Amino acid sequence: MDTVCRINRNLSGICSRRERACTRLRLSSRPGSGRFRNFTAVVLIASILAAGGCATVGPNFSPPPASVAEGWIDHGDPKVKTAQVDYAEWWKVFNDPVLDSLIDTAYRQNLTLQAAGLRIIEARAQLGIALGNQFPQQQQVQAGYSYNETSRNAPNTAGAGDLHYQLYNYSFDASWELDFWGRFKRAIESADAALIASMADYDDVLITLLADVASTYVLICIFDERIEVARENVELQKQSLGLTEVLFRNGAVTELDVQQARSLLYDTQAQIPQLEIGLRQARNALSILLGVPPQDLTPMLGENFRKIPAAPEEVTLGIPAELIMRRPDVRAAELQAAAQCARIGVARADLFPSIILTGSFGFLSSDSSLTRTGGSSFGDLFDWKSFTMTTGPSIQWPILNYGRIKNNVRLQDARFQELLVNYQNTVLLAAQEVEDALIAFLRSQDQAAFLLESVKAAKRAVDLSFIQYREGAVDYTRVLNTQQALVQQQDRLTQSRGAVPTNLIALYKALGGGWQIRVGREYLSEENLQAMRKRTDWGRLLPATDLPRTLDPPPPADVRSLPKRPDW
Repeated sequence: MDTVCRINRNLSGICSRRERACTRLRLSSRPGSGRFRNFTAVVLIASILAAGGCATVGPNFSPPPASVAEGWIDHGDPKVKTAQVDYAEWWKVFNDPVLDSLIDTAYRQNLTLQAAGLRIIEARAQLGIALGNQFPQQQQVQAGYSYNETSRNAPNTAGAGDLHYQLYNYSFDASWELDFWGRFKRAIESADAALIASMADYDDVLITLLADVASTYVLICIFDERIEVARENVELQKQSLGLTEVLFRNGAVTELDVQQARSLLYDTQAQIPQLEIGLRQARNALSILLGVPPQDLTPMLGENFRKIPAAPEEVTLGIPAELIMRRPDVRAAELQAAAQCARIGVARADLFPSIILTGSFGFLSSDSSLTRTGGSSFGDLFDWKSFTMTTGPSIQWPILNYGRIKNNVRLQDARFQELLVNYQNTVLLAAQEVEDALIAFLRSQDQAAFLLESVKAAKRAVDLSFIQYREGAVDYTRVLNTQQALVQQQDRLTQSRGAVPTNLIALYKALGGGWQIRVGREYLSEENLQAMRKRTDWGRLLPATDLPRTLDPPPPADVRSLPKRPDW
């Protein structure tokens, strides 16, 4: 009953706002007033209601507060600089032409990115469906012919007039639910936000792709260097084995020294196949990122082993709030919440009556002699005397919905609140990713510096132990231990040196850098565009040139003055 009262008050307000316009119509129901006067009045009233509308029900979206720190935890570190910086092409800090080429190839050919671009086109088409609902939702042209023959033995046929006749008809039928409560406006608002969210998702996929290509390339370089270091140690241990064999033949040492040297050599050699497996798997992963089957990437990477790219010691960061809030995944979470907020209005509009304008306009003729013209033929179908029309408004109001509509509103509201919480959590996780990557980048440099000194000491220890063993001052166990330590420390150093650029890449990814390279470029490859155009008429949806320029949420439905044109 409360809902009914609210509707009555709303309808009263609407009538008062349009009283002046309705008075000017001065509708007349007198028989002589003309057959189109009532039709004109109905169309005019519908136009006023459609243009002016009423209250757009449902909440307007506003971004919820999200907790962001004022500064980075390590802002006082000498290697952390604070300034406004553009991370559009962050990979160029490595000054590696091969990496630049890989990034460009992946952007053009990666299939995951192409799929993300297609989801934008899907969302754009979905928006087109929502736009079409602003206009008469149902319309069709009908034409028909029928021959009617009634049995003379049927009841009630005595004096029934013509029992057989032909009927010709041609008509246009339409039904238009007026957007009185903003149902369709809210649906457009939701579809608009979903479209922009799909663009943000594309940017997020692009950021991930760029980081994956760079980190996989660094991983390949790490494996190359680890294999090279292992082979260098194999050569060193072969020399040690040769020395022990000479000393054994001369009776200076026992066979134990020979077998220990041989065991260490084989153990080091056994590490190389495992490293080669990792190298091949990394190259295969890079092939997939480049959008090609696993293959020999030597033409792209070069014949020689790749050295680990040198990362700069310092990194420049901006203000946390600005950097985190411009991350595409954060924007996508915000836009998904905005789309869901509009769906609350769509659901709430079902609580109110629907005002529908229906009409049928056409021509009908028959050869029956019982017509006012005494019968006609097909040639008279489009004569003005054959014109027929039915039009009028109707109201539909599902009052007894047994709580279904209210619970649907509650459902949409709960989903909206869930997405708000998800947005806030996304902001927190984004800040964590930046802080994690930053501390990893800073401390991996320290670790690499310590391990470098450790390797220098290990090499010196190997030289000293080798000299002392040759002179008989120590047994082979000392040589064995120092060589084992050298192998381990050199391998750790290589991995630590690779962790520095890897962590810097993770930092740039966490900062949301790289998506800017798609600005002004088509989301789909030319191959996909041609295939889609060959199958379907895409109108002005392809190429996607009319997409929003920013990732800001669309304006609320109640501030939009004119409907958007449909996508034909």
